[in-house]
Amino acid sequence: MSQTRPARVMLDAPITKTLWQMTWPMVFGVATLISFNVVDTFFISLLGTEALAAIGFTFPVTFTVISLTIGLGIGTSAVIARKLGAEKTRQARHVGSSALYLAALLVALLSLAGWLLARPIFSVLGATDELMPLIMSYMNWWFLGAVMLVIPMIGNSVLRASGDTKTPSMIMALGGVLNAIFDPLLIFGWGPVPALGMQGAALASVLSWSIGFVLIVYWLVVRKKLIDPWPPSFSVFVASSRRLLSIGLPAAGANMMTPLAMGIMTAIVATYGAAAVAGFGAGIRLESLASIFILALSMSLPPFISQNFGAGKMDRVRAAYRTALAAVFIIQLVIYGLMVVCLPLIQMAFAREGAVAQVLAWFVWIMPLSYGLQGWVILTNSSMNALHMPLRALLLSMVRLFMLFVPLSYLGSHLAGLQGLFVGGLIANILTAIVSYHWFMRILNDYEQDTGPLQMAGPVTSPGARSGK
Repeated sequence: MSQTRPARVMLDAPITKTLWQMTWPMVFGVATLISFNVVDTFFISLLGTEALAAIGFTFPVTFTVISLTIGLGIGTSAVIARKLGAEKTRQARHVGSSALYLAALLVALLSLAGWLLARPIFSVLGATDELMPLIMSYMNWWFLGAVMLVIPMIGNSVLRASGDTKTPSMIMALGGVLNAIFDPLLIFGWGPVPALGMQGAALASVLSWSIGFVLIVYWLVVRKKLIDPWPPSFSVFVASSRRLLSIGLPAAGANMMTPLAMGIMTAIVATYGAAAVAGFGAGIRLESLASIFILALSMSLPPFISQNFGAGKMDRVRAAYRTALAAVFIIQLVIYGLMVVCLPLIQMAFAREGAVAQVLAWFVWIMPLSYGLQGWVILTNSSMNALHMPLRALLLSMVRLFMLFVPLSYLGSHLAGLQGLFVGGLIANILTAIVSYHWFMRILNDYEQDTGPLQMAGPVTSPGARSGK
């Protein structure tokens, strides 16, 4: 792994242009990756309201496993990008190799635990006995193939850390296209292929992940030689794993809070019936689709920040952060308008009953209003991780979800039903965005006071480490 031209561009080229060139391929890749959930939801909705409600219950569990992978990917990207910024390319190779094996091991263990405890978990979430067979028919295959998901995600983090966002986007795009092909084939059957229903949706995802697994391993090890097939030694693997986990575990913890909060929200919504869960579940999946630009920028911004942090160019860190916030705010307002205009089409695609359509309408009218400010929180969180301050990012997630989002949503539900629940979530996003912006600006201001001019001459250490925080 060498300091390639894309990596050097992050240190020298104009900030807005560089961020855009890094982000637009990720927008395409994230869009097709998110299509996994949206396509699954569309085809499963054709099976009926019970099937749609069943898939709504799976989100908190599946996203818990995915959150661990995202956290490890954040750690991988932050550590490798910082080492590349400090021109420690050999150590960056070791970290990348170790990251793949560490992530596979941890996700395998978490999936095994999830499979063993699945029925009690879904019962706590409010799933009825009638829905449990549908849920388990999906989750059994999902847990079995989860390791096939983690390797491509971590491999893409290695590529992004070196400044390559086009290859990850192409791999994610291929996975989304394959899933869209496999879904109807396996769910409804065709010719000699039997109709597998919910099992078919899960199996379609696993097959798509498996192809992505083969491609990313070939690209990293054989084609680009960015990592070694094995870590050079067990001691190097342990040392690299410690560095990855120091950022990755808090980041994973922060991400895992989202499905935990969504689990609580699902349990609240479940008190309104299966139709409410179906509409809410469809809305949550639409939220990920509506947040494509935020998610793409949350993947491209951290390597930019980490490399400039490693090179001591903190003025570029500040400018990139502000540019990213302005972009997501404007873009998400446009997306909100599009969602409202397209609401009848959304209801036709995902709602088979009037009650489901009504819940979905309340969701679309209210929640996307604050997606731009929710993006501020996501980007602040990823920027803190990029500065090797994962515990602060974890605390920010705790504040957002369990001091504001869940309590205000529950209060709104108590006062005004499902509409009040969505309004409570909107207010929580606004308040958290204000807190996150001022907190990150204070971090940069404190750093400036500690070190003098923000434009540093050489590699720097973590603000948190230097201040003892």
